[in-house]
Amino acid sequence: MAIKRELYQSKVYFNLQLLASQIVEGTITGIHKSPFHGFSSEFAEHKVYNPGDSTRHIDWKLFARTDKLFTKRYEEETNMRCHLILDNSASMHYPMVKNFHVSNLNKIGFSVLASAVLMQLLKKQRDAVGLSIYGATYDFYTNEKGSERHFNLIYNQLESIVYSKPKQEDTNTVKIIHQIAEKLHKRSVVFFFTDMFQYSANKEELFEALRHIKYNKHEVVLFHTLDYNTEVSFNFDAAPKSFIDVETNEKIDLYADNIKELYKKKITTFINEIQMECAKYKIKYVPVNTESGFEKIINTYLVEKQQFG
Repeated sequence: MAIKRELYQSKVYFNLQLLASQIVEGTITGIHKSPFHGFSSEFAEHKVYNPGDSTRHIDWKLFARTDKLFTKRYEEETNMRCHLILDNSASMHYPMVKNFHVSNLNKIGFSVLASAVLMQLLKKQRDAVGLSIYGATYDFYTNEKGSERHFNLIYNQLESIVYSKPKQEDTNTVKIIHQIAEKLHKRSVVFFFTDMFQYSANKEELFEALRHIKYNKHEVVLFHTLDYNTEVSFNFDAAPKSFIDVETNEKIDLYADNIKELYKKKITTFINEIQMECAKYKIKYVPVNTESGFEKIINTYLVEKQQFG
């Protein structure tokens, strides 16, 4: 996927909708011969073209053979309702990034851009989208709609949190997930972007909250979003480091090499436990590396779209 990365190296050039559109077109073109061919709807039959009908679906090949105008009629697939949930807690703003571009994203930057990519896909399919953003509090909610104005509202909200300063306060994720579950009425696919660092403190309560969403017949996709280079592989140089908890400001000084192997065992256990809990409650678990691009996000959407009905 070729994108001119130098265009997105400052806030001035951070056009979320444009960048998401380029990512979608580049990725989908690689998956299909043409974007969404054979995906958004299925061909049903021909009908005679009448003056005033849209010329968009005229079958020109059939016209060349018959010298008569026919249009293709399609059976539209079931419209999908989608709700995006973004964890905007302080840990999601790791690592600190001053100038956002597609090759330099922290966890919240990746989640915002991935959400915009999903919105581009939803918009193409005339699907409805809603959004919840939470940090220390339930900061933003809008229900699922499909209008141009509504999409622009969400794009603006997403752009605003990329450069926001996170609140260094405890996040009551369990309470907020229950609140979101109460707001979702019509059956939807819920895409949840989070690093799950609140999991260890209250794992039973957290998955009970996610079950609340499932109980109301919604599908839940958990995008477990991590910076794999440092948060999983723990790749730091041999110099002494001060590690600071971005949510509590607690600091510890140490040599990374001294704890690297132990850390990697702990983080592997952490990830495996979450994956098993998701499987237990029939939540789709999708591990996401902030440096790995957006093909996995797009493929997940395509699968969910095909299964929704």
